[in-house]
Amino acid sequence: MADPTPVIDDLRAESEELDLLVAESSPESWALATPAPGWTVAHQIAHLAWTDHSSVLAVTDQAAFAREVESALTSPGDFVDMGAEEGAGKPPGELLADWRAGREALESALRAAPEGARFPWYGPPMSTASMATARLMETWAHGLDIADGLGVPRIAPTDRLRHIARLGIRTRDFAFGVHGLTPPFEEFRVELASPDGELWIHGPEDATDRVTGPALDFCLLVTQRAHRADLALHADGSDADRWLDIAQAFAGPPGTGREPKEATP
Repeated sequence: MADPTPVIDDLRAESEELDLLVAESSPESWALATPAPGWTVAHQIAHLAWTDHSSVLAVTDQAAFAREVESALTSPGDFVDMGAEEGAGKPPGELLADWRAGREALESALRAAPEGARFPWYGPPMSTASMATARLMETWAHGLDIADGLGVPRIAPTDRLRHIARLGIRTRDFAFGVHGLTPPFEEFRVELASPDGELWIHGPEDATDRVTGPALDFCLLVTQRAHRADLALHADGSDADRWLDIAQAFAGPPGTGREPKEATP
């Protein structure tokens, strides 16, 4: 069984990087729009704080988490947007403090989780490592939105992307399923060039279907932070090609993704 410590450590590092970005921003900048329709910088941080809170409940109090899920599913509207909207209404300093406290609580809960534990979620149940990986994925993806909203360069990609890439590969069948499609029986071969130039390889060497390209582009695809047309990913095989059109590493219904960039003259 994989030791979850490395991904929990990387989640902490990813969160601290994003914390520096928003903590140094002016209070006015928290109201800036981000690429997610209707979401400001404050909404992005509020969503992370809301999800950390739900994650803590899933790890430490599964009965309370079940009640929260039941309440969310019976409430009118989109409970994810509602959670972000509620948090975004707080003063930036209070919201930042909430996010910090929530992620510290989650880190402590994950480190204390018993070996082999599995936790309920809005999608399939998750192990300790999977829960930490999902939180890292969301922190990285929403951090991209925040950087875009603030108009600052995105933080340079690191080898922490390996966790997101692995999650994107493991959720292949889930992505097919939420689109009402039967997942392919055979594994795909996935070869991704890491930020440091190392080749990350998943799947059998003799696989008929394969995906190749930069790890950063693959992570942008499975978090739906860029359109496939704008990424340097290549698919061999019809099933792999279809996957790149529907891939998502997050739980829930299919996302709307991003529109392709306008072609330059």
